[in-house]
Amino acid sequence: MNKHRSYEWSCRLVTLAHGVLAIGLSAYIGFIDGPWPFTYPGSPNTPLQVRVLCLTLGYFIFDLGWCIYFQSEGALMLAHHTLSILGITMALVLGESGTEVNAVLFGSEITNPLLQLRWFLRETGHYHSFTGDVADFLFVALFTGVRIGLGARLLLCEMVSPKPRWFMKAGGIAMYAVSWCFMLSIWRFAWRKSIKKYRAWRGRRGEEPQRKHPGYLQAH
Repeated sequence: MNKHRSYEWSCRLVTLAHGVLAIGLSAYIGFIDGPWPFTYPGSPNTPLQVRVLCLTLGYFIFDLGWCIYFQSEGALMLAHHTLSILGITMALVLGESGTEVNAVLFGSEITNPLLQLRWFLRETGHYHSFTGDVADFLFVALFTGVRIGLGARLLLCEMVSPKPRWFMKAGGIAMYAVSWCFMLSIWRFAWRKSIKKYRAWRGRRGEEPQRKHPGYLQAH
């Protein structure tokens, strides 16, 4: 279907499809089907949780293989995928902790469609537009609020609860640390882009008085 496109284009479509599906299913589990992850971490897995975790495990194995084969990502992304695979596998093997792993899945994937949208906009030459600015803003806001803000609350609930195994708690700490590494990189990007936008705006403001001056028209 996409023979005229690059391999990465097709891979990004798979990633986008998984992200949308994972967000919808994990949100349904967390907010409707239950149990509530902030109250019942370490609970036995439900059949729906098992299905969603198996689906996501398959995707992460695929994407890790993609990253290794094409060498398209750095060590941080490889660590994120490896930790995700280990965490999901342990939850499936133990038959418990699917509640909080599903919540981590929701928080991790909530920004995924925006990340893929930014890439597709860049590939099609529409990134430097209002749509690109909105995608960047929502990506930074959701990553900060959900993965860092709510992620800290979930990690605290995981640590104080006596139910989850110690290695599941250690995995939660490692995943949160990876999120902070991503966050620092994202904030640097947001700062650089904000400064660039501000300087461009100042430049346009500085040109307006010159354009209104009669001498400007004579010189040009």
